[in-house]
Amino acid sequence: MKFIKNTAGTTNQDDAALIAQYKSTGSLELLGVLYNRYMHLVYGVCLSYFKDEEASKDAVMQIFEELVLKLRLHEVQNFKSWLHVLTRNHCLMALRKMSKHDTVSIDDVFVENADFVHLDIEDTKETQLSIMEKCMDTLPVEQKISVDLFYLQEKCYKEVAEITGYEMLKVKSYIQNGKRNLKICIEKNSSE
Repeated sequence: MKFIKNTAGTTNQDDAALIAQYKSTGSLELLGVLYNRYMHLVYGVCLSYFKDEEASKDAVMQIFEELVLKLRLHEVQNFKSWLHVLTRNHCLMALRKMSKHDTVSIDDVFVENADFVHLDIEDTKETQLSIMEKCMDTLPVEQKISVDLFYLQEKCYKEVAEITGYEMLKVKSYIQNGKRNLKICIEKNSSE
């Protein structure tokens, strides 16, 4: 699955240079060159969520369409990692809309730890998501805002600090503590 041919002089440019050029010109060709570097990875992530080749191919194109706007709005330091998070979130939201799959792993949304949550197979993803939303509401305000901006709205630490007015070290602390408190709450609620 090839997306776009490399335009002259762009194959040797790093991601940051292509992003800067895209932001200044709005050239979809430049964005295509950048996306083409990681499209196989995006497809792999989509395939792992959807378990369907056609749905995954569709998602790859939808994610590119999201990039057109989102890359202009966000300050991206590491494109590959940022794209992975964007892809994962896109897949999770698509699965939530489809409402026909049994489970969506909550730990994929917030925590890298695979032992994070053990829900029965019969539980639906809506139940899991409502537990997560309920637990978000139990967090102290600073943690809730910071976690929401960082994970759900995909803001970097600097952007969270600018939006909230919190100091950078406080933002990192709120996110770390919020993530831990969220994990504890979800584990407690999922075992009940």
